[in-house]
Amino acid sequence: MYAALWRLLPGPTWARALVCVALLAVVVVVCFTWVFPALAPVMPFNDVSVTGSGP
Repeated sequence: MYAALWRLLPGPTWARALVCVALLAVVVVVCFTWVFPALAPVMPFNDVSVTGSGP
C-alpha cells in the first residue's frame, strides 16, 4: 500500500517525502479533531464505577 502511494506521488524524492509528511499531519489533525472526540463517549476508559473491598 505504501509503495503504491509512493509511486503515485509526483516529483523527486525530497518532494515525495514532504508530501508524505504533510499527509501524515493531515491524518493526525483529522483524528484528533473529529475521530477521537466522536469515539470518546463509547470508550470504557472514563468508567469510574470500580467496586472492590476496602482494606
